[in-house]
Amino acid sequence: MSVTLVVLYHSSHGSVAAMAHEIAESIECQGGTALLRTFVAREPHDIVISKDDLILCDGLAFGTPTRFGMMASQAKAFWETTSDLWLKGQLIDKPACVFSSSSSMHGGNEATLLNLSLPLLHHGMLLMGVPYEVPELLATQTGGTPYGASHVAGAQNSAQLSKDEIKICQSVGQRLVKITRKLQ
Repeated sequence: MSVTLVVLYHSSHGSVAAMAHEIAESIECQGGTALLRTFVAREPHDIVISKDDLILCDGLAFGTPTRFGMMASQAKAFWETTSDLWLKGQLIDKPACVFSSSSSMHGGNEATLLNLSLPLLHHGMLLMGVPYEVPELLATQTGGTPYGASHVAGAQNSAQLSKDEIKICQSVGQRLVKITRKLQ
């Protein structure tokens, strides 16, 4: 069964982009189609999200860096334009998950993941977390929470994704495909 999933992200230093690519690759490995979308084109290959992308997709993975426990302003500005989708109920019952990156272990990832969830819940989307059956969730010394995939980039925002963080991102993509197929 074919599923098309949007992996929507904003990335300032590359960490959230790396997470988005891991999630997208995992979706593709499960036979799904992953549409990588950003809020602002920073690279020539970046594709900016449109409301039609959301309407036509079967599910969504959404991530930004943490900004004092909240989503990046670029993402917030976009979600503020989606009242017309909300009024028509065009995202209701679509599965979704969230992911984030911060520069420190206590930099607000969990609060940001909850903040990222709010517009999705308002749109009636079905929010998924990371279940504890994912062994890396219990082993990680950096990012990864039951609320969604996360990464700790370090004070210079230069830390690469850890093996546990990669596995958690991959599990998020796999689960999004699995749940989306069940709902179809």
